[in-house]
Amino acid sequence: MAETTNDSNGAAFYGTIAHSTSHTKLQVFDQALLVIDRNGRVALLDPEIPRAKVSSRLSELGLDHCSVTDLARGQFIIPGFVDTHNHAPQWMHRGSGQGMQILDWLEEIAFPNEAKFRDVEYARKVYSAVVNGMLRQGVTTASYYGSLHGEATRVLADVCFEKGQRALVGKCNMNRNSPEYYRDASAAQSLQVTRDCIAHIKGMDPDGQLVRPVLTPRFAISCEDQLLAGLGKLAAEYPDMAIQTHFNESEQENSTTLSIFESFSNEADLYDHFGLLTSRSILAHCTLMTPYEMDRVKELGCNIAHCPTANMTVGGGFMAAPIREFLERGVEVGLGTDSGGGYSSSMLNAMRHALITSFARDFIFAKEGGASLSLDQVFYLATLGGARVVGFGSEIGDFTMGKQFDALLIDMTSTRGGVNTPLEPDESSRSTIEKFIMTGDDRNITAVYIKGKAVSIKEL
Repeated sequence: MAETTNDSNGAAFYGTIAHSTSHTKLQVFDQALLVIDRNGRVALLDPEIPRAKVSSRLSELGLDHCSVTDLARGQFIIPGFVDTHNHAPQWMHRGSGQGMQILDWLEEIAFPNEAKFRDVEYARKVYSAVVNGMLRQGVTTASYYGSLHGEATRVLADVCFEKGQRALVGKCNMNRNSPEYYRDASAAQSLQVTRDCIAHIKGMDPDGQLVRPVLTPRFAISCEDQLLAGLGKLAAEYPDMAIQTHFNESEQENSTTLSIFESFSNEADLYDHFGLLTSRSILAHCTLMTPYEMDRVKELGCNIAHCPTANMTVGGGFMAAPIREFLERGVEVGLGTDSGGGYSSSMLNAMRHALITSFARDFIFAKEGGASLSLDQVFYLATLGGARVVGFGSEIGDFTMGKQFDALLIDMTSTRGGVNTPLEPDESSRSTIEKFIMTGDDRNITAVYIKGKAVSIKEL
C-alpha cells in the first residue's frame, strides 16, 4: 500500500466501503470503487462496479496512472472517527478515580494532574503521546480541551498540526472554584491568554483546514460572570468559532451550578444569557435535560457531545442521556470519549457504551424501544454526526464527492493478532463491520488517512 493517497496520480480503493449519510442508515457497498484525487478529496464513490471495469472508469476521470488498492475479504474502508469531547491533559491519569462524584474527582484527580502542564516540556511530551495514541485508534478529528496554560495549549495545537490530526484546540477558562495553584489569575488574564491562543492557531492555520481554536469555558462553576461575559463577547467577535463546555453533566454539577447562579432556574438560560449557546456550541453530556432545555437546545441549534463511558463511571450514578430524542428532534449529536473522565480513549468503546446506555434508558423510562439506539446510529455518531458537531461536516464524515478523504482501513482477518470475533467463510460485509464495532480494537485499524495522506500505517 502506498503511504499517501494524495500523490500526483491520486489513488483508489476497490472492495468493501461503508459510510453513513444520515443517522438512520449505514450504507455498506461490497464491490465499490472509491477514488481519491490528487488533492486528497473524494473524486468518486461508485457503489457497484465490476473489477474489470475499474481501469476504464479511472481513465474517464483522467487518472489512468492512479494506484488501486484491492481490499481483501475482511478488509474495508470507513470514515475516520471524530471525538467531540476529549481532555488532552488528562491522558496520563485515565482510569483514576472511577466511581467518584464529578466535583470530587476534579478536585482530587484532574486538577492536580492538569496543573503539571505549567511545565512546557512535560506538555510537549504528553501531547505527542496523546495525538499519536488518538491517531492509532482511528481518531482523525478531535475537539480538545487544553489545560488553563496558554503556552501548553499552543503546544497542543502545534503537535496536532505537525502530526496531521484535524483538531479543535481550546485553552480551558477557569478562574474560580478550583485550587489556588490551578486557577486563572483573573477574568481579564484568562481572556487575554485565550486571545493569544486564538492568534497562535489562526497564524499557524489561517483557513482552519486542519486545526482551529475553540472557546472553552470549563463550565459555569469554574467561571465568574465577568469571564463568561467576556467569552460571550469573543464568541460574537469570532462568529465562525466553536464553543465547548460541559452542560447538565450530573446532579451534583447541575445543583451546584444553580446554587451559584441563583437568578437562573436552568443551565440553558444561564449559558444563553452570556451568549454561549449558538449553532457553534458543543455541549458535553446533557444527561439531565428538562423539556424546556430540550426545546432551547433545538431552537438555538446547539450540538451535543455524548460521552457514555464517562457517564457510567464518573459523575455520581449511571447517567443515560436522551440521545434518541435529540436525534429525532434534529439536534446534531456526536460521540466523545471524555478521556480521562471516561477511562477509555477508544471510540469503539464509546460506540458500544452508547448502545448500552441507550438500552438502560429505554428500560428505566419504559420507552419500549423508543429510547434505544441502533448500531447504524452509533456508527453515525462516531463519524458524520461528530463531524457536524465540531463544524467540519461539510468537509469530512462520509465519502460524498468533494469531501476530504479522512478514513480508516480496517482489517478483521486473523493476521492482525487480535481477539476480535473470527470471520466465517460466508461472512457478509455488514456482519464483518458489526464484529469490528463490537469486538475489534486498534490492532484492526491498519491505516489512518487525513486529507488523503496516511498519517498512521501499522505493519504486522
